[in-house]
Amino acid sequence: MKAMNTVAFDAPKLFAREAEFITVTVAGQLLGLPIGRVHDVFVVSEMTKVPLAQVEIAGLLNLRGRVVTAVSLRSRLGLQDGDSTGRRMAVGLEYQGEAYGLLVDEVGEVLKLNPDEMQPNPVHMDRRWVNLSQGVHQLQGQLMIVLDVDAVLAFVSEREAA
Repeated sequence: MKAMNTVAFDAPKLFAREAEFITVTVAGQLLGLPIGRVHDVFVVSEMTKVPLAQVEIAGLLNLRGRVVTAVSLRSRLGLQDGDSTGRRMAVGLEYQGEAYGLLVDEVGEVLKLNPDEMQPNPVHMDRRWVNLSQGVHQLQGQLMIVLDVDAVLAFVSEREAA
């Protein structure tokens, strides 16, 4: 019988779990959205204001014939709205069967990160941010806050219930 050469694989590295996040920036802070929740990334061309809407609702968008509610992530995070004269970016998400466009300052890249390396929110983090975050990833020279999409968009159903 002939002996066969075998190659040993490092199984944990070969089959390591990875979580993918699309990165966005708001007020200079890097944020991560789970890529499985993101449907589109688009430039906002026209937006229709909604009278008497909550402050978080920036307006309504037409995205390929579908009405999409534009939500200001800055407002959700308790920040002042930035300069709206420049190019506005949005990330398309679904929540409870409705389409939303989350307005952000910039859209970055897709990162593959080990979910075991996610850390809890820092103790000094603003409570509004903690309520919208699943945790943080320490990257080279910066902290990426992982957003909880359901928590970010939950204000809609909370206000309807009230």
